[in-house]
Amino acid sequence: MESALLTTYARSPLAPRFVFVRGEGPWLFDAEGRRYLDFGSGIAVTALGHGHPVLKKALLAQAEELWHASNLFHTEPAERLACQLVDLSFASKVFLCNSGTEANEAALKFACLHHASRNEASTRTRLVAFERAFHGRTCGALSTTANPQYRVPFAALRGADAVFAPFNATEGLENIITRESLAVFLEPVQGEGGVHPATEPFLQKVRALCDATGTPLVFDEIQCGLGRTGHLFAHEAYRQETGAALVPDILTLAKPLAGGLPCGAVLVNAAMADAVKPGSHGSTFGGNPLACAVASAFVSLVAQPELLASIRTLGLQMNALFARLARKHPDLVLGVRGRGLMWGVDLGFDAAVAIEAARARGVVLLSAGPRTLRFLPPFLIDSSHLEILEETLEWVLANVSASLNPLVSAELR
Repeated sequence: MESALLTTYARSPLAPRFVFVRGEGPWLFDAEGRRYLDFGSGIAVTALGHGHPVLKKALLAQAEELWHASNLFHTEPAERLACQLVDLSFASKVFLCNSGTEANEAALKFACLHHASRNEASTRTRLVAFERAFHGRTCGALSTTANPQYRVPFAALRGADAVFAPFNATEGLENIITRESLAVFLEPVQGEGGVHPATEPFLQKVRALCDATGTPLVFDEIQCGLGRTGHLFAHEAYRQETGAALVPDILTLAKPLAGGLPCGAVLVNAAMADAVKPGSHGSTFGGNPLACAVASAFVSLVAQPELLASIRTLGLQMNALFARLARKHPDLVLGVRGRGLMWGVDLGFDAAVAIEAARARGVVLLSAGPRTLRFLPPFLIDSSHLEILEETLEWVLANVSASLNPLVSAELR
């Protein structure tokens, strides 16, 4: 059967097998009833697994009350979620949206507004990001927005030059982060780029240069935040040279925030918040009561110290698992990186081959580049799930050879 969906994704063929129809905990089920252990979590989205009872209860309760009212009015779920995020973080205020790319678009605009409020908009024309970074797919709709009220304050954004510096390299940063910088965007743990954690000296240098030049520092924790690394926010693992917490000026969140419903958030400090006025940004569906009710329940669960400690412990177990495989297959497992329940494993062959073979044996994996496997399991896995993962990866690695593709094809049949 041919899919009616536009081919923007490299999906498996449309057939009962691998057409997922149900989820339960860490498991997915296809249309033929086959079960798959989900070590991708919908790209870090279903962080508490599929159909978590607390999230389901919050969704059903809110569905009986209010689905939408628009942001012309306050709603209780949005206010509750925003207060939780402020109480748990550095932030003064929160903007709610629907996705990670929208969160980053909003962060760009808030940085522009900050500079405009300081009469620096015309000189702040350079965005700073880092090699391998991924911050979303939208390209900035303001360039096609006619109304000067919306467009003029963000002229720097529309004409900004993007500079991509080496990730984790401190040398020469002072020539990149300057008083011409509009904002610095940085993932404390890069996701799509191969699962690369930032080093503490690197983040310290970036933070110091942003302070010295008055440049807003944006931490993109869309994939690595909200418990994924074993800390509620990934940057909480880092300290400044003084020992003080190393925090951004703006933090963007999304993927797991509402457990599978579209929801994103931008957290800003007081200086950023002061520059944002009514009418300067908006979202029709941002702060939707259904999504916010579930997100509030999610944050309450994930902020629990016991769960975060469990994620860190499971992360150590995963690291040990990958180390065992690397010792047994040194020509095939070439590198291991990660934190908590976010890991990247570099292979000596195409990651797509390993993903196809693992899925045929009932385990869903992701890639983060042509030869890197990415592991983003639900936070509620246990040692039995790690045993299944290790057995599956051992089978894949043991059978890697010049005839691997026919072998995988036979397994799929």
